[in-house]
Amino acid sequence: MQIPETMDRYRQLRTNFTDTHPLIIDTEATAEDIQSAAHQRIRAASDLLETFTCLTYEHADLNDISHIINALYLLVQDGCDLLEAAQHVQLQPAADNPPQPSQPLS
Repeated sequence: MQIPETMDRYRQLRTNFTDTHPLIIDTEATAEDIQSAAHQRIRAASDLLETFTCLTYEHADLNDISHIINALYLLVQDGCDLLEAAQHVQLQPAADNPPQPSQPLS
């Protein structure tokens, strides 16, 4: 039965707001690819924050601020979830292949 393997393979993003979890992380992807996706999201959030430090908010609408916060939350939380998955992928081979005890020389 492949359901348990599938459940272990795919990690859900915490930003999914539905019961079907349409956005998932494939833990069989390379750690580098997962880290690259995390970097992309965290960099986008950082760039957005940097842009906002240069703006004035005199005419900002409360809805705009809410939209900005939501976008930043999605980017940062997805980036954190991806980093956790990448760490899991990097540690997984060590857990799957425990070191063998030393054999005495004959």
